[in-house]
Amino acid sequence: MATNSSTNILELNEVIVAVIPWPEHGHLNQLFHIANFISSHNIPLHFISLTDRNQDLKNRVQNTSKIHFNDLLAPPLNPISEPREDFADEFAFLEFLDKLGDPICEICVEISKKAKKLVVVFDSLMTDVIKEVYSISNVECYSFHAISAFCMYSTFQQVADEVEDGVARQLFDEMPEVGDCFGPDIFEFVNKERECNRNCGDLMNSCRELEQEYLDLLVNVRKKPLFALGPFHMLQELPESSSNRDRHECLEFLDDQDFDSVMFVSFGTTTTLSREQVNELALGLERSNHKFIWVIREADKKMETEKCGGKDSNFELPEGFEERVGGRGMVVRNWVPQLEILEHKSTGGFLSHCGWNSCMESVSMGVPIATWPIQVDQPYNAVFVTNVLKIGIPVRSWSRREELVTATTIEKAVRTLMGTPEGEEIRQRAIELSNKIKNSISHGGLAHKERESFISCITKINFTQ
Repeated sequence: MATNSSTNILELNEVIVAVIPWPEHGHLNQLFHIANFISSHNIPLHFISLTDRNQDLKNRVQNTSKIHFNDLLAPPLNPISEPREDFADEFAFLEFLDKLGDPICEICVEISKKAKKLVVVFDSLMTDVIKEVYSISNVECYSFHAISAFCMYSTFQQVADEVEDGVARQLFDEMPEVGDCFGPDIFEFVNKERECNRNCGDLMNSCRELEQEYLDLLVNVRKKPLFALGPFHMLQELPESSSNRDRHECLEFLDDQDFDSVMFVSFGTTTTLSREQVNELALGLERSNHKFIWVIREADKKMETEKCGGKDSNFELPEGFEERVGGRGMVVRNWVPQLEILEHKSTGGFLSHCGWNSCMESVSMGVPIATWPIQVDQPYNAVFVTNVLKIGIPVRSWSRREELVTATTIEKAVRTLMGTPEGEEIRQRAIELSNKIKNSISHGGLAHKERESFISCITKINFTQ
């Protein structure tokens, strides 16, 4: 068993925290928010990740002086940097990450020698990778789950056959099949995660204003504390480096639009759409006659190139589309400041793939969602947004995911959300929920107290192994 070998316990830090993310950017960014929040309490913090991921964070964030970055060597070819259609690639990548288990443990052992207690916060996808860390005598581990409590509990319903009464049970017939969303490896992964789980608690990017019932149900299943620290983007503002401060053209476009008049369309950083589907989306947006900002990722074009045997696929929008929608529609082919767009007064709706990060950002800003789930946890989030919170409308039905979403369907959804009394009622519910969340994170609010409770928990020196 690894031990703390320092000779003078009085010279040690009381607590040091090590954060170990899953290296996909959506997961990594969430854990970096946690890292920044913890370090703001003057707790020594180490961020252990692949070298290029750490360097990217240093480039993007202005002041990281309170965080020590520990670099791990990256593979020659990084599969998670390429476009993917399903979750199976991430499980395949775990085979590579297993090789990082020893160096991660070695780093943690060295850190543990400098503290009375080492707190390790890791992404749940890294559970098997970091299993040797549990052998460190003065370690205390917390597992971060990047999905919603609703999705996590719904998954347990199907994988672990643990079903409780409540809204989740009432919606069970409408739930996607977990194997269809996550792939067949999810059953083995969930069971292994639970078998390996020797953690002191769970962390989630959620809040009790959104998911009180499901957070409580998860505690009953997991039998350990659960800290809902979200929304993570409201934990603490990350100051961007000076090179990233130029105001994006999207925000200038929004400045010139009416209140709640613009539909923001984005499917995240890893989602791909076929050329045919992109054409239908373009026609639907055009025919809706509503204003929009549409983010088209390079991943879409790369996927089409792959399907054409590596040849240029001439991936284009319908001929004349951008000219016809000029003035009321904006097409962007690179990165956009999503949070600032959602926060802008002119943004009135979000056509989204329903990744949990995007859902949390949209809900916290009071922007209703037109749901278009693609993969993994997104179908569960879509059900949660439309059926439970009732702050969105469906565009793509998961049960008909193999079918093309037609321009007519898209046009109807945009018109409903942006220009009808039904859409306005949905928007008002989203605004009310946003106000509750903002009040909760203020001093004395429920979320603020939960965050401080977490800091108090990890800084206590009262554990035994």
